[in-house]
Amino acid sequence: MAFVFSERLRAAFAPPRYIALPLSGVDLSTSGVKAVRLVKGVNGLILSHYAQSNIPFGAFVDGEIVDHPAIVTALVDASHTTGISVANVALPESKSYLFETTVEGSKKVEWRIAVEQHLDELIPLPPLETAFDIVGVGQNKQGNTLVAGVGFARRVVEETLSVFDQANITTRSLEDEPFAMARALLPEGDTSTVLIIDVGKTTTKIAIVMDRIPRFATTIGIGGHALTLAVQKYFGVTETEARKIKAERGIVSAPGNEDYLAAMLSTVSAIRDEIATRLDYWQKRAASSGAHESVSHAILAGGNASVRGFPEYLEGSLGVPVVTGDVFTNLASRDTWIPELDYTESLAYATAIGLALRDTVKPHYA
Repeated sequence: MAFVFSERLRAAFAPPRYIALPLSGVDLSTSGVKAVRLVKGVNGLILSHYAQSNIPFGAFVDGEIVDHPAIVTALVDASHTTGISVANVALPESKSYLFETTVEGSKKVEWRIAVEQHLDELIPLPPLETAFDIVGVGQNKQGNTLVAGVGFARRVVEETLSVFDQANITTRSLEDEPFAMARALLPEGDTSTVLIIDVGKTTTKIAIVMDRIPRFATTIGIGGHALTLAVQKYFGVTETEARKIKAERGIVSAPGNEDYLAAMLSTVSAIRDEIATRLDYWQKRAASSGAHESVSHAILAGGNASVRGFPEYLEGSLGVPVVTGDVFTNLASRDTWIPELDYTESLAYATAIGLALRDTVKPHYA
């Protein structure tokens, strides 16, 4: 499929303001398809429709679409439930390459040309097989324009577009997952440096964002399902029962809970250690170079973010405050509406809601 990639991927792009609401986002991941529609209410944006469509195990693995028909079926189901025919769509973080560089010029077209000239130094892919976009993020100490960018293999982009085309969903834009998560979880205008931790079913995505723009991101190959398996093995129960026990007990100390807690911590400590290693690198780099701010706090999201005691456990190890996120931060005040989607379940919709919100933000670049 031939297309001009710069018209499909935007690192922090806001489409023309004349495009009418409702706003839609579709997130495809290992756990399935999540889709949302927002509408403009009297007091601001509200969640109008949402849906989750499961996919068979192995249909989407490590950011790769393996079973195209199964993915198309899930997309069709989600689009019918929500009434979505046009949407902003996520690309998998595990297949993305974030980079920063300095450029000359005052306009984005000039920045792109400058980046293209040394793209092979920024992204470990052949330039002709790479699609990328950039966003201006200020100036360095020498007064040069600093840009942050994200790149993908064109193959990943084309496969994503293909399944959405087959599902009759028009792709308005493509966006890396961390950009969407930051837009959903951080208030508009927030300039702080924040660690976002998205604990999914089989992976944990972490991103460090400054001014709501990701500057570092990676995917850890362990997620909340590993905790479910630990519970299942310890109690000898079904997966459904294990999920219920995990939700009720979490990782909170209690009398007679020692063996169970040890089983849980043997798994959750692996997630903690991976996060701590990345955060420690960033904090030391920020302190020594002065080029970045240190992380001030962390936000938990994802389908397993609500495990009891998880924020407190991470906070004790990471050395920064850890809170569970609110995906409705940039929607109308909950004093004026009550989401049908309950809080615990909503944490899995951060990317989809962030995608839907992208049409409401101001462009970050000239």
